[in-house]
Amino acid sequence: MASSHLNLLGENPMRVNVVDVPGRRIRASEVWLLDGRIESIVAVSDVADSTLRYALPGFIDAHVHIESSMLVPSEFARMASIHGTVATVSDPHEIANVMGIQGVDFMIANGARVPMKFCFGAPSCVPATQFETSGATINAFSVRALLERQDIGYLAEMMNYPGVLNRDEEVLDKIKAAQDFGKPIDGHAPGLTGVDARRYALAGISTDHECTHIDEALHKIDCGMKILIREGSAAKNFEALKSLVDTHPNLVMFCSDDKHPDELAVGHINQLVARAIKAGLNLFNVLQVACLNPIDHYSLPVGKLRTGDTADFVIVDDLTEFRVFQTFIDGKCVAQQGVSLIEPVHVNLVNRFSATAKRPNEFRKQSSQKEHALVRVIHATDGQLTTQAHEAILPVVDGEIRTDPMSDIVKIAVINRYQDVKPAVAFISGFGLRRGAIASSVGHDSHNIVAVGVDDRSICFAVNEVISLRGGIAAVDENRSLALPLPIAGLMSDRDGQFVAEKYKQIDRFAKQALRATLSSPFTTLSFMALLVIPSLKLSDQGLFDGERFQWVDVEIH
Repeated sequence: MASSHLNLLGENPMRVNVVDVPGRRIRASEVWLLDGRIESIVAVSDVADSTLRYALPGFIDAHVHIESSMLVPSEFARMASIHGTVATVSDPHEIANVMGIQGVDFMIANGARVPMKFCFGAPSCVPATQFETSGATINAFSVRALLERQDIGYLAEMMNYPGVLNRDEEVLDKIKAAQDFGKPIDGHAPGLTGVDARRYALAGISTDHECTHIDEALHKIDCGMKILIREGSAAKNFEALKSLVDTHPNLVMFCSDDKHPDELAVGHINQLVARAIKAGLNLFNVLQVACLNPIDHYSLPVGKLRTGDTADFVIVDDLTEFRVFQTFIDGKCVAQQGVSLIEPVHVNLVNRFSATAKRPNEFRKQSSQKEHALVRVIHATDGQLTTQAHEAILPVVDGEIRTDPMSDIVKIAVINRYQDVKPAVAFISGFGLRRGAIASSVGHDSHNIVAVGVDDRSICFAVNEVISLRGGIAAVDENRSLALPLPIAGLMSDRDGQFVAEKYKQIDRFAKQALRATLSSPFTTLSFMALLVIPSLKLSDQGLFDGERFQWVDVEIH
């Protein structure tokens, strides 16, 4: 790298290799900025100059729940911009399930205080189902009122695909509202194929981010949907779907869906771009998917690195690792060499949390059997949001069904955080816990408290840690506890991103080393064990739920 071009901050013009994605060429050029826009791009060569860095359009996360980073939007922006992200398509349904429209307004207001270009959607499923207790309801009338607003860009993921297929009047009214305002409708239909997938798409659903297999993705493309390739902290579908980047570059976008703070500290969409290039995919196709397609689909006010566009772009060191040197939004450098230049903002706390401390005996699972009981077991799969439904024979002692940690069968509990009622208790495998418990008030989508542990005392200990904080995550063993407070809706911290990332890493490490959790991201997986709209077996605060048949089932099989 030529020393004269080591520092581009403040230079006008910038001399860089401009990656012209639509034109599919790279040329050494001078880029002139004026009043937040690209005044001109003047090529000084027909080829790239090896001594220069590369300018390319900014990266966009095409579907993310910012709340899952445990950061407010302003802090998310400070961390994500370091990795070249200039915009997100953000579904605020996590906080909406806790706080309703007040939560949506909080996200928009906080995000507006930083230069990141957030496109927030109108949550379509609050609550996600009628089989759980949430903190709020957003009906079709309220959805229409949201979509009428200029600061709402689309109808967020329609998770109630049975409602779409069964032509539920409330669901159809929400879809019609988006269509009336000419705003796109995001989908959510895991495993849906055949005639049902076609009917779902024909209802007006334009995207799906739940595909885990290439055949499912191709079928949904054939039905008229665009596919968001998801690689987040829990669901990782890039390897299965990456070939779509070259076969269908106009119909694909990248997204994280849920990105925990420790992983966001390391990278964002830039990581997917680097992986795609290493996989041999075409550079221009990759950048079209990562940078341009979301702009067109969601009508984002984001520049494409063309003359006259708003100056939203990144400077990278190379086109293999995509190490981000600088990030520009509206012509201002917002991050340089791994340091955010966005100033932190003060955050007001908002929350809804009514649960009070529990007792260990509230987590007992009774049985009329004398020695053994046949039970249904949720099986969690690393890297996936879906679960499997297993069966197991567990010991019964003094009328109580006991866990079997040596066989990787422990207890799961969901505790209603909005009302003081008895916890729902079932059994789960896949976490690998040998001692202690973990608990979290991040429990998609209603965000009741979810806990997994080897015994009632440990579960109660972890749950009460979360309750005492009025939201957070906790890991405990017989003598110790580590916790991260999440005072904003029980979902987000009011601290800076680096602090949250480091604290989360400590708790995650404790869960893996001291408690023997075997999942790559145990708290992320835990947060989805109450998400009823993703099959097959999940637990809500109201009981065990079969997500394929969409009905309650008993824990014990008689």
